[in-house]
Amino acid sequence: MLFGMDKVELKFTQEALAEISRLAINRKTGARGLRGIIEKLLLDVMFEIPGSNVESVEVTEEAVKGMSGPTFYYAEEQSEESPEGQEDLKRATA
Repeated sequence: MLFGMDKVELKFTQEALAEISRLAINRKTGARGLRGIIEKLLLDVMFEIPGSNVESVEVTEEAVKGMSGPTFYYAEEQSEESPEGQEDLKRATA
């Protein structure tokens, strides 16, 4: 159960999964190694998400190799105006 928190989708590319597997095999660490690699990779993500409008996170091969961070996808900001008001604004500015 998530208490007052929205769900965030976590995606791994096939290349990312292959690279994570290669790292674990090279370290000869098995399943615990996989867990450690993923935890280290997602450490910053776990602190970024709470209180944000992050909708999903994608882990790529470049992120696993440390060349970039995971990619964040944000939900669009919802306007407080009604849909009719937005249409009126569009018509007025068009």
